[in-house]
Amino acid sequence: MAATASPYGLRPVKRVDGLPWTSSIETRPMDPAGHTGNLYNGQVVAVGADGYITLVTTSGADASGNAFPAGTIGVFVGCEYENSEGRVVHSQYYPSGAINAKAKIISDPNVIFRGQVDGVIDQSDVGANTFFAAVQSVTAGTGGSTFTGNSLSALESTTVTTTAAFRVLGVVDEVGNAISDTYADILVKFNPGYHSYTNAVGI
Repeated sequence: MAATASPYGLRPVKRVDGLPWTSSIETRPMDPAGHTGNLYNGQVVAVGADGYITLVTTSGADASGNAFPAGTIGVFVGCEYENSEGRVVHSQYYPSGAINAKAKIISDPNVIFRGQVDGVIDQSDVGANTFFAAVQSVTAGTGGSTFTGNSLSALESTTVTTTAAFRVLGVVDEVGNAISDTYADILVKFNPGYHSYTNAVGI
């Protein structure tokens, strides 16, 4: 409900050209020896300098100190990894240190996502830019939930007209959610330059 603060990161809705999102994902390797910290469904991830998937730990509030890294590739939606018995486990989230893991990522920069804002917005915010209200974290309880496997990141309700990670496209059209509600669910997409497939910068 829009009256309750219950952020979940980003969830895919459809493509910006009006076509449905077809559940297409890209599989990318994580450090075979294990990534330090959890990754949660709905978090934005990047290809690091070592070529492996890692969490984006900036808010995307601007193109300088808070910019997403050049390798930002999309939204993490689960993984597979090897457990202590050598069996492959499919999971909603990545548990810290799991070995031989492969991340599942929505890497299409034209996908529209839904997310919850951390306060109140109104119709004048449509067309403006937003970003994460706080930096994403690998820590359970702040970065995400190990029970649901979901991110706990919210979008910033104070929008900007300067460059930032996401464009506000509108409000999620469903009962109990209105754009003027506290903690409304809104629709966003990556802005050009904040996604690896729309910038010309190497890692």
